[in-house]
Amino acid sequence: MNDLIIRNAIVVNDGRAVHADVALHKGVIERVATEGIGGMPAREEFDAKGLHLLPGVIDDQVHFREPGLTHKEDIARASIAAVAGGVTSYMEMPNTVPPALTQELLQAKYDRAAACSVANYSFYMGVGSANIDELLRTDPRTVCGLKAFLGSSTGDMVITDEHVLDEVFSKAHMLLAVHAEDDPMIKQEMERAVARYGADIPMEEHPRIRSAEACFKSSSAAIERARHFGTRLHVLHISTAKEIELFEPGPLEGKRITAEACVHHLWFTDADYANKGALIKWNPAVKTAADREAIRQAVNEGRIDVVATDHAPHTLEEKARPYAQCPSGAPLVQHSLVAMLELVRQGVFSLEQVVEKMCHAPARLFDMDRRGYIREGHYADLVLVDLNAPWKVTKNNLLYKCGWSPLEGETFHARVARTWVNGCLVYNGSAVDTSVRGERLLFAR
Repeated sequence: MNDLIIRNAIVVNDGRAVHADVALHKGVIERVATEGIGGMPAREEFDAKGLHLLPGVIDDQVHFREPGLTHKEDIARASIAAVAGGVTSYMEMPNTVPPALTQELLQAKYDRAAACSVANYSFYMGVGSANIDELLRTDPRTVCGLKAFLGSSTGDMVITDEHVLDEVFSKAHMLLAVHAEDDPMIKQEMERAVARYGADIPMEEHPRIRSAEACFKSSSAAIERARHFGTRLHVLHISTAKEIELFEPGPLEGKRITAEACVHHLWFTDADYANKGALIKWNPAVKTAADREAIRQAVNEGRIDVVATDHAPHTLEEKARPYAQCPSGAPLVQHSLVAMLELVRQGVFSLEQVVEKMCHAPARLFDMDRRGYIREGHYADLVLVDLNAPWKVTKNNLLYKCGWSPLEGETFHARVARTWVNGCLVYNGSAVDTSVRGERLLFAR
């Protein structure tokens, strides 16, 4: 007997949308039937007529701030916001306190997630200036990748030594994800801004201080190094039109160098600094409308392979500091899917393209074990959405620990109605079942 049959859903999967029934049993998808499952018994049934059933979103870049920065966010609370937003699996970054630069520190994060995360999880192993032996001990079957900061961001993990970079790129035995901005160029522009404005640097200066040129210089150098050494390179949060030229269009398969875009670079432009200010201060910076349009086009033509969030909360008190002391980053996991579905409504993307870039492609890019698709035998990570249920983002419906969102006041027309993680109903449209536990992601490398 099946645990659950979802009947009459519009299933969006493998590039098409079809009416189907989906049966779940022991955490996996038992059957997908476009002609209906009929009288197959189940302990529970759900009529999804008029609703769209998608694979759960896989977010390949989040900062859940644990350990050491839990006044901003923590794994338990962030995973709750994630599943309420349709994100069923996440990959978290190493720039915590202390940073995940040893196998023991990395394992401690896995242990914590096993105890409290309602979503599935993986954690990157951090690249430091002298931890190559630790990197090589990382198991590619149980860890999503290695992460190197080629430009400074939250924390102090930036790697600038050319010899260290050569060693990392030449010896990396698994996917290497990079934050690419050129630190010397950023410091030069920062000095210029200080000379002009003193301590009162306007937030509108952020995309000039962390410029398109600094992004391109670092991304192009990383790609050149990866081609030289044959590294499997993944460049995170592309923010400029010029960088797009560095990546090949077309399907993901066969690529050794891939790219990610984040929702905020697809949504905001530098014109929004006037109203949003520090709330949209990210690294890399939100840039021009032309950059946003180029990134959107790159998603559609395959130069951008996946879409993620770079969910990176800070407190409002921290965000209220002057420019030079104000940290970069903002929360997004609760709203990434509905924001992308709003762009579908606007004609920017198709629904099938959103599923490809947020669900299918991350699963393939990271060689995940049976995730990212609505297929028989795959894990039952599913999200049911109502595309015609308008609602407004307010403080009252935020689940982020930091208590704010750069999207407050936005009206979205799509709403997450249900989320299942490994076959367990974790979000029912109004509340999260915090007793559910996600699983450690595995990779078929």
